[in-house]
Amino acid sequence: MSLVIETRQLSKHFGKVTALDGINLQIRQGEFVAIMGASGSGKSTLMNLLTCMDTLSDGQLLLGGVDASSFDEDQRRRFRADRMGLVFQQFHLIPYLSALENVMLAQHYHSVVDEAAARAVLAQVGLEHRMDHLPRQLSGGEQQRVCIARALVNAPEILFADEPTGNLDEQNEQLVLGLLQQLHRAGHTIVMVTHNPELGAMADRVIRLQHGHLVQEEVAYAPVVA
Repeated sequence: MSLVIETRQLSKHFGKVTALDGINLQIRQGEFVAIMGASGSGKSTLMNLLTCMDTLSDGQLLLGGVDASSFDEDQRRRFRADRMGLVFQQFHLIPYLSALENVMLAQHYHSVVDEAAARAVLAQVGLEHRMDHLPRQLSGGEQQRVCIARALVNAPEILFADEPTGNLDEQNEQLVLGLLQQLHRAGHTIVMVTHNPELGAMADRVIRLQHGHLVQEEVAYAPVVA
């Protein structure tokens, strides 16, 4: 399988503080990788660099074979829109737009609006009966599934999820985790930041950070949620 992410001695400094120091990482197409670590370990900083939300200080970042190390702000924004899907702990849904309109808004930023495709991804995440509802009319789990549909609608090469169940109760957490596993089985590459060992155990591989250093990689073995 081809590499979709590779970092070479990647580092990030904030003034005199080193948030990441010499990270060497490879993620292949179709993998489900969890990035784990305590608060302050650097996992959110790493996610921001991998998603082109921030710039690295040293080293090299290759995304799908493209050297993204020296992208300017516009190049980062375009690359993110064209090739990535992002799911966050906070839903960031527009409150006065329906579920369908929130998904189609992501298409608008991609310069292609296709209502049929938006309806299809909402059906894929089990919301075919909730497309016309506003965010306030949806449960937390349903709102997060709208976010996943929004991330999927432009057919991204990589799906990034940053604490995707952090605001959910246990029942909705299991629904979202089951959906992520279904997407993985369908061939999607998923990179997930989490502090939850149960979530990390779902992944093919766990990458652990400590004080800005990659300290451990391990294969995770987990039962598949039907």
